Amino acid sequence: MAQTVSLSATAREKTGKGAARQARFQKQIPAVIYGHGRATQPLMVDALALEKALTGIEPESTLIDLTVDGKKARALIREIQRHPLRPDIIHVDFYEIKADEKVTLKVPVHLVGTPDGVRNAGGVLDQVTREVEIEVLPEHIPDRVELDVTALKIGDSRHTRDLTIPNAVILTGADLTIATVVPPRAEEVAAPTPEAATEVAEPELIRKVREGEEGEEVEGAAGGAAPETKAAPKAEEKPKGKKEE
Repeated sequence: MAQTVSLSATAREKTGKGAARQARFQKQIPAVIYGHGRATQPLMVDALALEKALTGIEPESTLIDLTVDGKKARALIREIQRHPLRPDIIHVDFYEIKADEKVTLKVPVHLVGTPDGVRNAGGVLDQVTREVEIEVLPEHIPDRVELDVTALKIGDSRHTRDLTIPNAVILTGADLTIATVVPPRAEEVAAPTPEAATEVAEPELIRKVREGEEGEEVEGAAGGAAPETKAAPKAEEKPKGKKEE
């Protein structure tokens, strides 16, 4: 059964970016409520109270008892907008619901158990889909859907058709994969760095040069002693002062 939280709001008279910035400066979050033919009504919600109400719940599947200037309404949160760089909430959309009318919403899927393929074969559990869309009366809204994956072996999968949600119609396609167990991932071998390649190649180069030198010495020994190289005779110096005959 879905959780229910209570929240208070006040009507917001001014709209636009300037008014929204001013509201956030005053620790108020701009919001709207709509649904069932009512005109969209701008609201303001206390920022601290909203953060506290959203702690530990699934916002999309939680019922909100919203009091607006003393008037009560039951609603769902349709959208939460957050600052692009900070976790701060900057706007909230509430959708009013009626007890006797079905609503369409998404509920999270939680996996239960450790798969056989993970426990005994080193496989990896991969959750492909984390929420499904359902149609249900407000009183039967679940806060989440659980799916047992204990029996899954490597290569096995669970799909939307394997889910059971009492008093609800599942709108998400029956063949959509929810979870699967894949084989263990092979460890990648890191490619050698250029420095490491140089360190390996350098001794090989030296070895080849030495082999060449040794080959020359062997060739000289086979043909006898290598002839000694004599220095060329120096030209005779002419005596100073004596002319050539």
